[in-house]
Amino acid sequence: MHQPNLSRRKVLAGTGALVVSIGAVLPQDVFAQSADAALSVKPALLPTELSSFITIDPKGHVTTYFGKIDGGQGLFNAIGQMVAEELDAKFEDVTIEMGDTATSVNQGGMSGSTGVSSGGKQMRAAAAEARRVLLTLAAQKWKVPVERLTVSDGVISGPNGKTVTYGELIGGKFFSTKLEWNKQMGNALYAPGKATLKTPDQFKVIGKPIKRTDVAAKVFAQQDWTADVRVPGMKHARMIRPPVAGAEPVSYDEAALQKQIPGVRVFHDKGFLAVVADKEWDAVRAADALHVTWSDVKPPFVDHDQVYDYLRKTEARTKKVEKDSEKIDEVFKTAARVMEAEYEWPFQSHACMGPGCAVADFKDGQLTIWSGSQKPHSVREGVADHLKMPQDKIHVMWVQGPGSYGRNDAGDVAMDAAVLATALGGAVRVQYSRADGTAWDPKSTPSVHTVRAALDKDNKLVGLTYHSQAFSRLHLSSQESRAQDTLAGQFQGTKMTPNDTFAGPENAYAFANLRTSWGVVAPMLDRASPLRTSHFRDPLGPQITFALESFLDEVAVATKADPIAFRMNLLGKDRDKQVVKATAEKHGWTERVSGPTGKPGKNGVLTGRGFSYAQRGGVIIAVIAEIEVDPATGRIWPRKFTVGHDCGLIINPDNLVKVIEGNIVQSASRTLFEEVTFNAKGVTSVDWNTYRIMDTMDVPETIDVVLVNHPEMPPGGGGEGSTKPVAAALANALFDATGVRVRRAPLSPERVKQALSSTRSA
Repeated sequence: MHQPNLSRRKVLAGTGALVVSIGAVLPQDVFAQSADAALSVKPALLPTELSSFITIDPKGHVTTYFGKIDGGQGLFNAIGQMVAEELDAKFEDVTIEMGDTATSVNQGGMSGSTGVSSGGKQMRAAAAEARRVLLTLAAQKWKVPVERLTVSDGVISGPNGKTVTYGELIGGKFFSTKLEWNKQMGNALYAPGKATLKTPDQFKVIGKPIKRTDVAAKVFAQQDWTADVRVPGMKHARMIRPPVAGAEPVSYDEAALQKQIPGVRVFHDKGFLAVVADKEWDAVRAADALHVTWSDVKPPFVDHDQVYDYLRKTEARTKKVEKDSEKIDEVFKTAARVMEAEYEWPFQSHACMGPGCAVADFKDGQLTIWSGSQKPHSVREGVADHLKMPQDKIHVMWVQGPGSYGRNDAGDVAMDAAVLATALGGAVRVQYSRADGTAWDPKSTPSVHTVRAALDKDNKLVGLTYHSQAFSRLHLSSQESRAQDTLAGQFQGTKMTPNDTFAGPENAYAFANLRTSWGVVAPMLDRASPLRTSHFRDPLGPQITFALESFLDEVAVATKADPIAFRMNLLGKDRDKQVVKATAEKHGWTERVSGPTGKPGKNGVLTGRGFSYAQRGGVIIAVIAEIEVDPATGRIWPRKFTVGHDCGLIINPDNLVKVIEGNIVQSASRTLFEEVTFNAKGVTSVDWNTYRIMDTMDVPETIDVVLVNHPEMPPGGGGEGSTKPVAAALANALFDATGVRVRRAPLSPERVKQALSSTRSA
């Protein structure tokens, strides 16, 4: 049971814990004041204050205040290792407090695989500066040069056997050591001190496979989640969504509802409609029992099987050419052969294991929110924008939620709770149903990708064009910091401004001539839509890589080349080649042209292998998929994956492998099963039967991971990159097994069976 937390600043003021602040460096690199004359007032929560990032209590326990969150990937382990390393403290003595707007500055929440690369970079800098300050204090205390001191496990040693712990040294005093903040918030925030970071040869903690300690509690149901938050006297609410997207409530019979369920209230503002009750079951019953008359609107959508034609035929509202070689048109005109193919990717839902939940408590002008959002600081900004409240009157605390790989429904439910709590004056818990969560969460956009290749008379690839047509990947911003980017804001009439964007492929291929472009089509319904689009895990990586890497496989087959050898000839950087080569060696790859090589195995099962490669933000990934295909049922079983992964410096190899394994399983699920279905009125895939995900019978038997470590480089983000190549690797393996190309995801049993049937009949 979670209760409202006290501000750490109030707690520290009463406990005498050390708070080290990042700020201005003092003359001659020493304090101008003694420890006894330290500040008695805690510095403000600002990026310029080291105290905003690290405190040490009298027993030497280190608490770090991290403005990101851990969505289940073990980020707290990596941050703890980075802090312990630079501070020369025991890993066991470091605690990470995450995602609380009262105790941490805005470091961007969880986004863009920047937890280690950006967030960790800042925490290393803060820890290194704290160590420098503490050593300076010890040098002052003993009147010796800093160079004569050593430190290990939070204990500083000096001449003549003198020792002092961090806790003993600092007592309960605050330090004022200013950091050089780059004046940016979010992922880009960086505020280093004067300290120099350690070099790889000095590492004692970074690089160690330290095990996570949170898994057992989750497995044995001892972990508290967002849905477990309880506040005394809180009420329970359920949202009521329109049966036809775009409709608004015209009238409802609240009196009849209250006769049936005493004490229930209805809250209505424009399109925003909710029922509130003292007991949760009463709210559930009331949401079902309330009779509502809805406005008569024309159903806004095409049927889901028509969405690709809709994208093709609708003029793009926004267009962009990202890369454009000067001779690309001439190359295609004079080519000996031109190949072209089109690939399609569906709407997909986050379909988190539990639907959204949030609690908001409005009391004495102060609003407190418990949220599972991956970006609690953005929740605060969005609520402030929508409710016209000062941000310092809003406190958002992150609580572990059921998944958060992109804009799921956590931001929407937090805003719903905030609206109801402030309107009713008290604490309100809003819990979505499974249907709410799957039907109304933001979706990843469907897309159509057209790829063309120009080949010369020697079958050499001399030109390539790549064009995507889609809805915007950010109809809703990746941040939740504006009212217009939440369902409540849209239902309550907030003005909408378009945000059209897409992207092109990311890799190290040295194409002789290249054009990449995209077009964004206006949404079928621009507000309060169950088909709102926003970022998903690696927002566009799987679909873009699915098209490009499937097409390159087709070109390799057409030119009678081995898939890996074909790509190695295109790669322009040795680091990328190293990852591809390491993956092939781990797998035991033998060169041949893709396509069926023999007779079916036992029970007619076919086997195949497929390769795919990608980059993401400088992280390099190669994937080989081995599959079994049952032609009778169309079922693909991804039996084994071999994954090569280079993200620069590796902080925790064990944790990184687990993250990659999770990426592979989730991407395989999206590739083989996941597709949002809808009709003209709204989403029809609202549960685990209609929106299927991978289950335990379909997971891979083996995932072999090859980690390529570069300690001399900064760490990159491992949270998303390995999701990119999986779809293409599976599609290419399907061709290798059957000789059939399926260019539309998901590669569901029904779609595979139909493709095999069409080939046989042809």
